[in-house]
Amino acid sequence: MAADALAIIPGAVLRNLADKLYEKRKNAALEIEGIVKQLSTAGEHEKIAAVIGLLTSDFAMSPQANHRKGGLIGLAAVTVGLTSEAAQHLELIVPPVLNAFLDQDSRVRYYACEALYNIAKVVRGDFIIYFNKIFDALCKLSADSDANVQSAAHLLDRLVKDIVTESDQFSIEEFIPLLRERMNVLNPYVRQFLVGWITVLDSVPDIDMLGFLPDFLDGLFNMLSDNSHEIRQQADAALSEFLQEIKNSPNVDYGRMAEILVRRAGSDDEFTRLTSITWINEFVKLGGEQLVPYYADILGAILPCISDEEEKIRVVARETNEELRAMKSDQTEGFDIGAILIIAERELNSEHEATRIEALHWFSTLLVRNRIEFLGYLEGIFEPLLNALSDPSDAVVLLVLEVHARIAEESHHFRHLVSYLIRTFHNNHVLLERRGALIVRRLCVLLGAEKVYREFSTILEKEGDLDFASTMVQALNLILLTSAELAELRSLLKKSLVDSRGKDLFLSLYPSWCHSPMATISLCLLAQAYNHASSVIQSLGEEDINVKFLVQLDKLIRLLETPVFAYLRLQLLEPGKHTWLLKTLYGLLMLLPQQSAAFKILRTRLKTVPFSENLKRTSSANPYSQILQVTEDGNRNQDTPNYSAINFPSRLQQFESMQQQHRDHLKNQLQSRKSASAAVLTQEIQRYEESHSSSVPEISRPPSRASRVIS
Repeated sequence: MAADALAIIPGAVLRNLADKLYEKRKNAALEIEGIVKQLSTAGEHEKIAAVIGLLTSDFAMSPQANHRKGGLIGLAAVTVGLTSEAAQHLELIVPPVLNAFLDQDSRVRYYACEALYNIAKVVRGDFIIYFNKIFDALCKLSADSDANVQSAAHLLDRLVKDIVTESDQFSIEEFIPLLRERMNVLNPYVRQFLVGWITVLDSVPDIDMLGFLPDFLDGLFNMLSDNSHEIRQQADAALSEFLQEIKNSPNVDYGRMAEILVRRAGSDDEFTRLTSITWINEFVKLGGEQLVPYYADILGAILPCISDEEEKIRVVARETNEELRAMKSDQTEGFDIGAILIIAERELNSEHEATRIEALHWFSTLLVRNRIEFLGYLEGIFEPLLNALSDPSDAVVLLVLEVHARIAEESHHFRHLVSYLIRTFHNNHVLLERRGALIVRRLCVLLGAEKVYREFSTILEKEGDLDFASTMVQALNLILLTSAELAELRSLLKKSLVDSRGKDLFLSLYPSWCHSPMATISLCLLAQAYNHASSVIQSLGEEDINVKFLVQLDKLIRLLETPVFAYLRLQLLEPGKHTWLLKTLYGLLMLLPQQSAAFKILRTRLKTVPFSENLKRTSSANPYSQILQVTEDGNRNQDTPNYSAINFPSRLQQFESMQQQHRDHLKNQLQSRKSASAAVLTQEIQRYEESHSSSVPEISRPPSRASRVIS
């Protein structure tokens, strides 16, 4: 066949085709074009194939660069000469040209672009069958190191785009796998090339690029963080166009794309996060039931972005979160409340307050809408919710308490909550000190003060750790005396001697309040059970009056000057009617060190008590002797008509019994400490003796006195 071709093409033409001068190669190509035209007209296609074979084997595949250049020009000339009949020879013409795109010589690559450009101009639509191979070659040439080759490749690229847009033979299904494979390339020139093709193909009405968007969406998002501003702009423009198409399209595969968007929402690049959150926002509005299985993943992407450093991201994320929470999809198939709870629980540990707050809003929402399903997961999330009470943010703690209050609507959950709370305070004294008041007060608002205090009292009455029980009761007592939220509870306790509800509440709190003498006295003052308060004071022993007791007493004396005890101070205007109140206050005064501020405060208050003129006065006009006389004269009177409604002697025995337990506990503690100290000392002595007995040599005993005398 090569011999036939040599007979067809003159030797001079073949020599000029391999010449180093471009003009000679060009003239030789024109002569080959003329020869091929004559052969085509005569229908000599076998001879044309022979010419193509010669140009391929002896020129295009030659080790000599000038021969390869000539071969490429010659193949283009053959195509031009064939004109409309070129299509039947493309399988021989195109492969060697495509092979030349990989040539080491940049000039050969340049001529390959030029040759394929001329071939494409002739065959147009018939060229499509080689599209994937041509696209792959152009993708590589777009990043060529030679500027001239890049320029030639761009010209060829534009022509191929024109051909594809007007062709009805282009197969998007065959092209997408190739595009998907190339989307992760980092070269900026290749990225520009790819975005250009995506944009062009999307503009063709007959090509459904939107249907294949999930295949290359991740690659487009990856380009948003490119160092080149131009590439970022091109990728953003393409994404914006696709998003607009999604809004106008009735059939969109939201699920696959949602997975990509969720990943990209966690990108380190700010622009990528903003774009992905914007897409998620639109998906939540448009996706409907399609997105239900992806709610948890979407929520996992949104919640961290609510605390993003960029305000635009925060705004969109918050809006998306509200849209998602407003959607009532609990009855939809695929709704996984467990997965959402896992995400919400995870975000409770976020370092950002706004994210933790929104996670808690999700707990509340799910608890309202899906209470039964929510409570099914309670065992796994109850402890994390309790741990959240240690959060540094008051706003977070208040929301946690709201969630707990919703959980505790049933009585068994309520008991469970208070028990867990007491256990948490027991294990975390810092939490009790810093947040105890806030937690208890808020629970009283949400669940009812009387209900909360009754449950606390019931559990603390049986508390085995007496030290903790005392501390906890003191904390609850202080909250009771100072918090505005417990004003109604205080009012009810004031009626303890005249009202059955007040009496019942008093009797409910009293057993646990016995853990603290000062709490018991405070409770009696609130209940106006002054006679019993005086009896409690009189029952105190030497062991009971310690530093802790005096600190608590100091607090109580100061509280007596607050509006909470205004009624008590007003009762001092009638000392004859409230003799036991006076005796109680003087009893407290006698327990205080005289140099303390509390002693001076209470003494000053008692000095203002107006005594009747008919009372006998001592020669020294001592007010203390006056009050003693008032108390003695008033012993026959009780503080209230129904004082006997409560069995106070029995209550006093209960108080004394509890205090005896505390005394015994304290003695045991002291004994244990002494024993432990003695054991440590004994061990130290033994170690000392053992170490010295092994290191000091034995000294011979000195001779006796008798032996010295004999000698």
